[in-house]
Amino acid sequence: MCVCVVVRRIEKKNVVSKVQPIQISSSPSLSLVSLYMNLLRHVFESPFFLIIASQQLISHVVLVPNKAALKTMASSPDTSKTIKLMRYNSYLRRLNSFKLLKTSFILLLLLYTLSTHHLLLSSAFHGPAWENQVRHSALPRRPHGMSVLVTGAAGFVGSHCSLSLKKRGDGVLGLDNFNSYYDPSLKRARQHLLAKHQILIIEADLNDAPLLAKIFDVVSFSHVLHLAAQAGVRYAMQNPHSYVASNIAGFVTLLEASKNANPQPAIVWASSSSVYGLNDESPFSELHRTDQPASLYAATKKAGEAIAHTYNHIYGLSLTGLRFFTVYGPWGRPDMAYFFFTKSILQRKPIDVYQTHDEREVARDFTYIDDVVKGCLGALDTAEKSTGGVVGKKRGPAQLRVYNLGNTSPVPVGKLVSVLETLLGVKAKKHVIKMPRNGDVPFTHANVSLAWRDLGYKPTTDLAAGLRKFVQWYVGYYGVRLGVEKEKHADLA
Repeated sequence: MCVCVVVRRIEKKNVVSKVQPIQISSSPSLSLVSLYMNLLRHVFESPFFLIIASQQLISHVVLVPNKAALKTMASSPDTSKTIKLMRYNSYLRRLNSFKLLKTSFILLLLLYTLSTHHLLLSSAFHGPAWENQVRHSALPRRPHGMSVLVTGAAGFVGSHCSLSLKKRGDGVLGLDNFNSYYDPSLKRARQHLLAKHQILIIEADLNDAPLLAKIFDVVSFSHVLHLAAQAGVRYAMQNPHSYVASNIAGFVTLLEASKNANPQPAIVWASSSSVYGLNDESPFSELHRTDQPASLYAATKKAGEAIAHTYNHIYGLSLTGLRFFTVYGPWGRPDMAYFFFTKSILQRKPIDVYQTHDEREVARDFTYIDDVVKGCLGALDTAEKSTGGVVGKKRGPAQLRVYNLGNTSPVPVGKLVSVLETLLGVKAKKHVIKMPRNGDVPFTHANVSLAWRDLGYKPTTDLAAGLRKFVQWYVGYYGVRLGVEKEKHADLA
């Protein structure tokens, strides 16, 4: 159906009208409401239509058959279309403009609410009080101290490193998204612990580029300790996209912010021993091949190492990657074997102990958290300045390093269970099964000679001593009384 629409708008206190010809579809089954909505769609898309949701405007939208349409209708013996058009015009005139005004009011109220919410969030993150908190947390307290942005600061390694840096007088600002990969209450407890030492953790996602830019604008960081990541080998089979979003996209977002900062910070970041994948040479050396990842997690960490090389080569960012080997200890991650073994043993629940398909014991190079923290701080202390200038232009070659941080002595998982049995005073219900093909590798073994030479890294904590400290923390944090638990389960038996 060919119609003309009279569209009126307010322009400098004068009503300006224009006749707009519009071709709209019409069929016997088309309802008046559908026809009206079709008309409004055309009107709203018109370049002349400037004011939406205006009672003055809507009330003056009138259907006027043009000459071509009248001629067509006059030549047609079927007058049903003419009758429908007349009825429709009558319907439009009777249309209650209050309904349109009500709908417009609701839409405007919604837009106002959203904009107010956005302004509140912006003021919370970008106000003077927030900036003062950020500066205070990142301010070094010792001469020539570092100002360090720690990502993943509410995590296991991140919280320990943040405390160690702060205690020696460095400035620390944390960033963490407090995701629910494992119990967020544990992360909140770490946050509370850090707050006692005047360490602020900004709750935000690493992919929030504007916020990162703002943080780098408020503080001129000398270093970044990038520990935020989506961890865990098995979880990648359930939620693969989270690994790409955090370990690759998040890393790139951070590197972009660092590249654009003036001055550029030196960056130390967490890679993983998982990058060695299916490598069968032992102990694992930084010179060994890492092109056979056995899991998506390992693949994203290997991708991170390649991305680090690119930003170092093009933009002059100083980058040091640390390949952690099975870190354990107090405030650890509940998804790690030593942690959930402890929980299950205390609850008298069976635990799955893996063995390889050729019936060998699975072994790990368990590394105590205090040793790993020393390695991280050693990497920060020996990191050279980035060589990029304004807008990321490289002035010369920049430092690019990668190190193993392990304990150099693989321990069979069966021995781990035995040590926990002794410390907890409870016999484990072991269920020995073949290792599933979920990305896990049968053993890890670190060669740390390079880290010892360059960082002074020398692990000193054996598994028995480290697990003793972990169990002491665990029973204190969760309020477990070992003697009472043992007697309780003995009575139930």
